[in-house]
Amino acid sequence: MVDDSTRKTLSNIPLLQTRAGPREKDIWVQRLKEEYQALIKYVENNKQSGSDWFRLESNKEGTKWFGKCWYMHNLLKYEFEVEFDIPVTYPTTAPEIAVPELDGKTAKMYRGGKICLTEHFKPLWARNVPKFGIAHAMALGLAPWLAVEIPDLIEKGIISYKEK
Repeated sequence: MVDDSTRKTLSNIPLLQTRAGPREKDIWVQRLKEEYQALIKYVENNKQSGSDWFRLESNKEGTKWFGKCWYMHNLLKYEFEVEFDIPVTYPTTAPEIAVPELDGKTAKMYRGGKICLTEHFKPLWARNVPKFGIAHAMALGLAPWLAVEIPDLIEKGIISYKEK
């Protein structure tokens, strides 16, 4: 089900332990620390392997996340804004990652640019609560979605390269 590359990536992202969402104010801070530690490790691993592909930051409360993600295709870097809110039922419910500028450009997306993760990612997330966090959502949700959708959108002429 999971290829060796994904398995290796996943094994290098620390698992989280604190079961807390934004409503559990007293232990949410601990969960956020774990989230940041996992994200930092994941980004460091990506940089070391030459596969750096996103930047994220959050509001002070850690409930709204935003940043950029990019996908390399034919040596061109396609860059997109990415955003998501932490659900009040987190970590039981996975975040719904959105790439707003691609809203309506692919069938594998919901209103507001939220990417479709229902069939493959959400069951995996559900089996791994509370161990999975934001870094896992990026690695197992957004990364494969970009890898499938962006080349297809480029080939169909729906998106095109923009000079920076």
